[in-house]
Formats: sequence, structure tokens, C-alpha cells
Amino acid sequence: MRKALFSKLWEAFISVMPVMALVLVISFTPLAPLTWLERIVFMICSVFLVIGIGLFNLGADIAMSPIGRHIGEGVTKSGRLGVLVLICFLMGVLITVAEPDLSVLADQISAVINPALLVVTVGLGVGLFLVIAVVRIITRTDLTALLLFSYMVLFAFAAVLISSGKKSFLPLAFDSGGVTTGPITVPFIMALGLGIAQTIGGRNAGQNSFGLISLCSAGPVLAVLLLSLGAGSGGIHYPLPDYSISASFGHSFWLLMGETVWEVAKSLLLVALFFAGLQIFALHLPSQKLLQIVFGMLFTFAGLVIFLVAVAVGYMPVGYSIGQSVALGFPSVLPVLAFVMGMVVVLAEPAVHVLNQQVEEVTDGAVTKRQMTIALSIGVGISIGLSFIRLLFGFSLLYYLIPGYLISLGLSFFVPKLYTAIAFDSGGVASGPLTSSFILPMTIGACVALRGANAVLDFAFGVVALVAMTPLITIQTLGFRSVVSDYVREKAAVRRILSADDAQIIYFR
Repeated sequence: MRKALFSKLWEAFISVMPVMALVLVISFTPLAPLTWLERIVFMICSVFLVIGIGLFNLGADIAMSPIGRHIGEGVTKSGRLGVLVLICFLMGVLITVAEPDLSVLADQISAVINPALLVVTVGLGVGLFLVIAVVRIITRTDLTALLLFSYMVLFAFAAVLISSGKKSFLPLAFDSGGVTTGPITVPFIMALGLGIAQTIGGRNAGQNSFGLISLCSAGPVLAVLLLSLGAGSGGIHYPLPDYSISASFGHSFWLLMGETVWEVAKSLLLVALFFAGLQIFALHLPSQKLLQIVFGMLFTFAGLVIFLVAVAVGYMPVGYSIGQSVALGFPSVLPVLAFVMGMVVVLAEPAVHVLNQQVEEVTDGAVTKRQMTIALSIGVGISIGLSFIRLLFGFSLLYYLIPGYLISLGLSFFVPKLYTAIAFDSGGVASGPLTSSFILPMTIGACVALRGANAVLDFAFGVVALVAMTPLITIQTLGFRSVVSDYVREKAAVRRILSADDAQIIYFR
């Protein structure tokens, strides 16, 4: 256990180091000079970020992923489809309702949509789409067809929303898809799909295990779009938070700590209680595995609390300050800085490591962690750079989303299905809590400087949606490159055979 913990901490250190180094370098330049207090707090929080990510990744390996896999395998082996569907629906609702990032989203639009109604509706949406994803695995339905239909429905409702004069809800709706698939949801749902696919078997069991995250990401978007149609027409009230370092200390720090502990404990407790019920009535795992899962849950709890508090105390204020400073002094540099920042920030997302590890295992090394990391880094960097270009010129988010999803869905017809499934899962995974807690405040700071606080919902929000979209293109491009390479090699082999002279041909009698 100790060796595994040190290994996870080292991986976390390697992931966080580029972000910390980049921010510190920028802080000593005219681009975004930070105070010494901000630098010190940021560095301390970076240390805790490493600890949090390391503990979380260890907990995900020995608790969250095994829980999902055992549930998927155990219930599928029972052969009762109705029971499997019910359990998946309930788990989808419970985990989503307890996801900490969803509560943040609900509070931000509480003036026009009841937070409890939003949370429950989004939970029902995720539960429904999780059932659809599980039934797809069982029936071996083509993922591309389901994704195509889902996004056609989403864009149809988006068009209705715009025509009704409520376009300010649009970035929030598409952001909700990335926010809901957070660090607690991702390891469980991915392992659940893997457990079901491996139990059913078949030639494409590994490929079929992916796709759950992508479909579950569509549920929250649809839920928020539907609720937005019934919301008031007076606009959304977004109270701009106090992003100063001083606001994070004293009474507010302990309040933040208490709220984080409660949110994470609530999330994990719901998962633990549901798993305990299944253990008693269906799974019957040995005590040694249960003890391992209990320790893993404790690691997950501690790691997630440390991670969320660290980003709230040190990363959100620094991100806001950098965005505001660069926008005021060097606005033309924003897209380039955002691209570089996006490339390094995705490395520190906890759930990204879970995805990359499972991809390498399921594909037997055909898609390596290194390839996934490069594709995700480039994709997220591009998405954040595009977000700041939109902020500078002030055009609609749909100018990106419509062609982006058309390209990604079009690529799905030309690349191996495995790459499509991995790509659409990667979109939901990449848009994790660090994106919401560092990149989004950075975008808000730049928006306040350039367009004022009233424009935040129209032009700052939407960055999470773009982070969830661009990996779909970059990872499928990786698959398309492999297809072209195979084709070129086959053509070259055929040419060599056809161009061979008769003297090289061996005749057998």
C-alpha cells in the first residue's frame, strides 16, 4: 500500500508541476504580476493538490473502480435485465445528486430555477441516459447512432431556447454536461460499464465498455435546456464571487472546509450505502475485498476534500487574477496564454488518470497513456484558446458547438468504433473540477475586465462545454491517423508484391 501511495503521489507531482511552474513564471512577468501572498498561498495549495490527487487516484483504484466493476459483474450475472436497469438508474440519480460540482451550478442560477428542482431533474437525466448506455452494451447497439440522435435532440432544444429569447441559459446548459461527470461519477460509471461488458463478453467487449460517460453527459444538458424553457424571462442572476485571497482565510476557510467535507461525505455515503445493500442481497464479496474497499473509500474522501479545498483557496483566486491582469494589459495575448494553460491544466485533472489507465488496459496498449495525454492536452488547450477568442470578439457559443460536433460525429463514421467511444468519454472526463475551479475563474476575470460582470454568463460560461468538445476531435483524429497509416502500409505491400519480378517468385509443385 505504501509503495502504491508513493507512486500515486509521484504521478500527481509530475502532473501538477507544469501548472505550478507556468503560473509562477507568469507571476514574475508584466503579464500577470501576483503578490507574494498570492504566490505563497498558490505554492502551498499546489503541495496539497499533489497530496489530494495522489490520495484520490489511489482510492479510485482500490475502491471506486472495484465497486462499479463488482456491481456491473454481479448484477449482470444474475441475468435479470429489469434489476440491472433499475440499479443503474438509481445509481445514476444518487451519484449525480450528490456530485459537489452540480450543487455549485444549481446555486448560480437559483434566482430563476429552483436549485432542488434542477439537481433532481439533472439526476433523473443522468439516470435515464445511464440506463440507455447500459442497454446499448447489452444489445450491442452502435454508439455513433445514439450519439448522433442525442445531439440532434440537444441542438433542436437549443434552437427553441434561442428563439424564446433565453440564449443566456445556453452556455450554462452545455457546461452542465461536463460539470456533472465529476471525480466521483467518472471512476464508478467507467468501471460499471467495464464490468457489464466483460461479463457479457463478445468480440468487442473492451470497446463496448466505453461510451457511458459520453451518453451520461448529454442528460444534464437536456435537463437544463428543458428547465430553462420554463424559467423566467428576466435573465439569470449570477452573483460574482469574491476571488480575493483574503476571502479564503479566517471564518470563510473553515466554512469552506466544512461545506466541502459535507458534500464529499454525502456523495461517498450514498455510494457506500447502495453498495452495502447490494453486498447483502446480491454480491456477497469476501471480507478481505470489503476491507480494501473501505480503505479505498477513506483515501478517496481525504483526497477529494484536500483537492477541492486547495483549488478553492489557492487556484480560483490566482486564476481570476491572471485572467483579469492579462485582459487589462495584454488582451491579444489571452488566446495564446489560454492554449498553453489548458495543455498543462488537464494533466492535473484527477479523473483523467483514471480514464487513461483504463484505456491502456482495455486496448492492451494499442492506445497508450502517453497518446491519450498528448491528445487530451492539445484538445483542451485548443478549446480554452477558442473560448478566449470568443470572449474577445463576442460571438455565440453555437458558432463553435455546431461545427465542432458535426466534425466529431462525422469522424465517427471513418475511425474505429473504439476511438469514437474513448473520445466521447474523454470529453466529459477532461472537463473536471480543476477546469471549473481554475480555468473558469480565469475566464471570468478576463470577461469582467473586458466586458463587465453582466456579460459573464454569456461569454465566460461555455468554456467547460468547449473543453468537453475538442477532445472528441483530437482523439478521433488519432484514430483516423491509424486508419490512414494502415491503408498506406497495405497499399505499399501490394505494390511490392505486384512489382516483384518472376525470378523472385517461388513455384511449389
